[in-house]
Amino acid sequence: MNGSAPRLSLAEYDFERRFDVRSALEWMQENWSKSFMFCGLYAVFVFAGQHFMRERPKLNLRRPLVLWSLSLAIFSIIGAFRTVHFMAHVLSTSGFKRSVCDSSFYSGPVTKFWAYAFALSKAPELGDTVFIILRKQRLIFLHWYHHITVLVYSWYSYKDKVAGGGWFMTMNYMVHSLMYTYYAARAAGLRVPRICAMIITATQILQMVMGLAVLGLVYHWLHEVHCPSNMDNITWGVIMYLSYLILFAIFFYNSYLKDSSGVKGSSEVKKSKAE
Repeated sequence: MNGSAPRLSLAEYDFERRFDVRSALEWMQENWSKSFMFCGLYAVFVFAGQHFMRERPKLNLRRPLVLWSLSLAIFSIIGAFRTVHFMAHVLSTSGFKRSVCDSSFYSGPVTKFWAYAFALSKAPELGDTVFIILRKQRLIFLHWYHHITVLVYSWYSYKDKVAGGGWFMTMNYMVHSLMYTYYAARAAGLRVPRICAMIITATQILQMVMGLAVLGLVYHWLHEVHCPSNMDNITWGVIMYLSYLILFAIFFYNSYLKDSSGVKGSSEVKKSKAE
């Protein structure tokens, strides 16, 4: 179950092949707790930044926002393409149970880079909030709560190479591909149909349901087969995904169902990262 990573027909890029996964894992095991420091500084910025901008005019920042969202969209699209191919290969050759329990996602010839890049990307993604605060947009609890918890959980999980990580990361890459493309289009001034925002939020809710299902299977197979995880990780993961599910469901209802006029919340798609 936890043997060598399957070889893929998908060509390996030089940077993927040369990536030193051992050094990456060692760094994360030694430094994962620094995620709390990043989150602490981020929380200070969230409240201090809003206070600082309260009596100041909002900034436009349209062009920087387009570049920011577009860069994250491209990163997510490439990450989704590489990880989906790996997961499809495992599913087709080894079955669903192995796709959940096998930890070769963290060390596979293609996915080893994208697993580490995923974990690290949760730190710069905090920059989303900078644009919201400086542009004086409404900052909802779901936004900054999600950023904080997904950063800590991603680093915490990567250091232990826990089962289910392949599903978590692949789903998040896919959702972020849609979400950041949407953000880039909106920032560029393009008229995006409201249904697109609804679909993205719906896929985020589906991601949370799937995340809970995967964690349930990891718990079920923890002692039955080799599923490298632990009860602490499973417990925190369930709390995180369940809270996301509730918050996203409330957001979907308030934004798209409660207001029949269709005005409220049409431009407030919130990411999950989780992601």
